[in-house]
Amino acid sequence: MSTVKETIIGVLALQGAFEEHQECIEKATGYKTVQVKKPEQLDGIDGIIFPGGESTAMGLIGTVDGMWAALKEFTQAGKPTWGTCAGMILLAERCVGGSAVIENGQSLIGGLDVLVCRNYFGSQISSFEMPTPSPPGFEDGGDYPGVFIRAPAILTVGDDIEVLGKVVATPCRQAAVVLRELETKIANGENVIMMGVVDALERENGIKYVDVKKEEKKDASADEMGNLQLPGAADGTNAREVICAARKNNMLITAFHPEITDDYRWHKYFGQMVKESK
Repeated sequence: MSTVKETIIGVLALQGAFEEHQECIEKATGYKTVQVKKPEQLDGIDGIIFPGGESTAMGLIGTVDGMWAALKEFTQAGKPTWGTCAGMILLAERCVGGSAVIENGQSLIGGLDVLVCRNYFGSQISSFEMPTPSPPGFEDGGDYPGVFIRAPAILTVGDDIEVLGKVVATPCRQAAVVLRELETKIANGENVIMMGVVDALERENGIKYVDVKKEEKKDASADEMGNLQLPGAADGTNAREVICAARKNNMLITAFHPEITDDYRWHKYFGQMVKESK
């Protein structure tokens, strides 16, 4: 007699709102959840959530005992993975702002061809809620209450990324400086290695500082250097349309915090991803 294996979703528990995600997933799907703090705890789980929190702290903790290498292997194997806020930053291939000034740069896991701006929406005291698009298949409930706490924004995505949601928002002062400097470098076709408080990061056998363009070419025009297009500012304001949710195959990212609302639609959506994967 065959038995059906219980569905188990792990939540990365190095730092951040992991307990809140556990509660939401269990209520939304009925699946069992476990906290993941060590590489061996990835064995046997069917998907994983990277919670909101502080991506720099997670990186510093996770790179000590081989956790980052194990997580890269897990995500590259195609297991369903969802990053929220700080977790979204960890899954990005490129990141500007904030922690790029720390020694050796922001520690990222990667996997998604997206350019993320850390703290786009402001500091902790600038936290707010705004309507955001609902996850696909769950539109009947209307807009989703997106809670943004020191949240990042996705500026650009690769061709293989499915955009699930956009919002129009004004960057905070620090992010505005990041974008202005980034736009200047792009327009000049510069080969950017470091931009002071605004460094561009990309991983290739580890983390290295690279051009914010997709191709590294000295003395090349902006058009020749990958045509990276940042979201344009509206006339008379600095508000821009940025991406707040995206997906590639079994990898999902959201800039906001679904775990601190009582609307479980994004957790149900991820639960469906796990079910379909199995």
